[in-house]
Formats: sequence, structure tokens, C-alpha cells
Amino acid sequence: MSTPDKAAIDKASRLMQALAAEIGKAVIGQRAVIREILIALVAGGHALIEGAPGLGKTLLARALAKTIAGQFSRIQFTPDLMPSDVTGHSIYNLKTESFSLRKGPIFTHLLLADEINRAPAKTQSALLEAMQERQVTLDGETLRLPIPFMTLATQNPLEQEGAYPLPEAQLDRFLLKILIDYPEADDEKSIVAAITTGRIGDGLSVDAVRTLIDPEQVRHLQVLAARQPVDPVVIEYAVNIVRQSRDWPGIAIGAGPRGGLALIRAAKASALLTNRGYVSPDDIKAVAPAVLRHRLTLAPELELEGQSADQVIAQLLETVPAPRR
Repeated sequence: MSTPDKAAIDKASRLMQALAAEIGKAVIGQRAVIREILIALVAGGHALIEGAPGLGKTLLARALAKTIAGQFSRIQFTPDLMPSDVTGHSIYNLKTESFSLRKGPIFTHLLLADEINRAPAKTQSALLEAMQERQVTLDGETLRLPIPFMTLATQNPLEQEGAYPLPEAQLDRFLLKILIDYPEADDEKSIVAAITTGRIGDGLSVDAVRTLIDPEQVRHLQVLAARQPVDPVVIEYAVNIVRQSRDWPGIAIGAGPRGGLALIRAAKASALLTNRGYVSPDDIKAVAPAVLRHRLTLAPELELEGQSADQVIAQLLETVPAPRR
């Protein structure tokens, strides 16, 4: 597989920056969050977006969907949501005296699983096959999902009432876990001004966001990212970070092999966004928190001390030596 030339890298980087600018018309501030959502898209992965209510998680997903001229579905996860409400089900036709398949909202290019941790594990697991294999099995028939396919799941912190923790197997299938925090003071002023100037209600919209690309162009960006060359020493660096996480004091369960794969995939997309034709150790460091924070289980004593997964990841990155060439 040939590596992309400089002109292709330049064009792709400009397009990704234009996408970020369009999303930024709806999601004020949160530049790092917008960057990470684009990295997940171009890396061909899924993203879990976590933050307190009212910070723009759903708005971020809707803004990304608006930039892509593809199919978009939204599922509001609730305690009574059934797996068939996600994947689809068979319907008996009295006229033909036969069953026919009715596809669920999962058959789309971009799926927003809103407040995914409001539904029990049985319904959450309905996404497992789709996220891993890009297919759904209904009544013994395997149906392929559209290409590209991306799941954007939002969740509130687990301290919120009525939330269910995601199964570890499903967490591992998200390429990135993106955290949305409270906006900076100037950004918050801009949000309040935008919402209260001549508008009814209290929500930002995606009306100003333009559609820039179609699914075929998204696929082209994903292919370009996949073709980014990675030096063996950078691969070794990513693997060392993951392996160190398994023996790190205070980590009960470290990242599995999928963690190393995710580091390289996300780093390739990061390099493309940065307009660089190769992956550097800095790309690994940049994506490591979002790639690893949901793949680590902290020991109870660290949690009692108030340490977060991000703090542990920062210590890991300081300890594992990065290649110098």
C-alpha cells in the first residue's frame, strides 16, 4: 500500500480543519473536543462522549452529522428501550403469510446513541456486533451496515441517578472516550449571548453548520489516514505504554491489545489533521488520554485518593521513554 503524497495530505488536512470550523459554529469553544471527534471519524472508530448535562454532547454529535451528507439516526436510550428498537425485527405480513425484516435505526452512516447509559446492559449490548464487525444479525440473516459507519454515544457521569455502567466489552470498542468539561469564561459568555439574542428557548442549533463532505469523501479521508506510515520505534512506543499500564501501581486492570491498535489508529488521524505525512511520538501522546481513559480500571485506593485515569495516563507518559528519532 503506497503512502499518500504531500498534496493529498495538504488537501485532507485543510478539509478536516474546515470541518472543525463548521462544527465550531454550533459548539462554541471545546476545540480539543472537536479535534478528538474528527480524529475518531477519520480513524474509522466510534466515540463515547461523556459530560454533565447541558454541556453540548448531543449538539456536538448533531453538528458533526450536519457536516456529512449521509444518513443520520438518533436513538434516545431509556430504561425501557429494547434491543429490537436498535437493530430491527421481523414483522409478519398477513397478506403474504410471511415474515419480513424491518431494519432498525442502526442502519445508518452516523448513529447517535444519546444517553446510552440510561438503558440496561442487554440493550447496550445490541450495539456490540455493529460496532465491531459493521454488521447486524437479524433472525439468522447477516446484514451489512452502510460504509462508513460510526457510533457516537453520549453518557452522563455515572454518579447521575438512573445511569448504568457500560459493559467492559463495549467500552473497549470505542476508539476514544471524549470528555466535555465546562467552557472557559469567554466561551461561556459567547454561548449565553448567542442563545439569548433574539431566540426563543435555551438551546443552540446547527442551522449555521454547512454540509461539506459526503460518505465517499469520509471514506477517502479514512483511507488516507490508514496509509500514513508509522516507524517501528513509534509502534514499539505505543505498545510499551499499553504494556506498562498492566503493571502500573494503582491500576487494577490495564489496557488490552486493542489499546495499542487504537493508539496507532488515532495517531494516524491526528497526524493527518496536523498536516503531516507520518506519525510522530507527539501524536501518540496527544491521543493517549482519549484512547486509554476508558480502558483502565483504577484500584480502589487511587479512587479514594481522588486520582483520575487521566492523571495516571499522564504519569505513564512521563515514565515511558519516547523515541528520539
